[in-house]
Amino acid sequence: MAKQVFTSFDEIDQRLAILKLQREIDKEQLRLHVNRTKANFYPTNLLGGVSGIAQKLIISFVANKILKRFS
Repeated sequence: MAKQVFTSFDEIDQRLAILKLQREIDKEQLRLHVNRTKANFYPTNLLGGVSGIAQKLIISFVANKILKRFS
């Protein structure tokens, strides 16, 4: 990064304010990414949502009933 030359304290204060806002934006983006990552690892999302879980439960229930009849 190139060195910046400031001619007044107001310019320095303005640059510091900009950097502070950029840091806050970066923190919020990080929080958003962490929350999205957490949401992606919920068991319902890993298994394809609620409908996916319901389908798997129904299929396993039917399969168990069929296997019990043949046993």
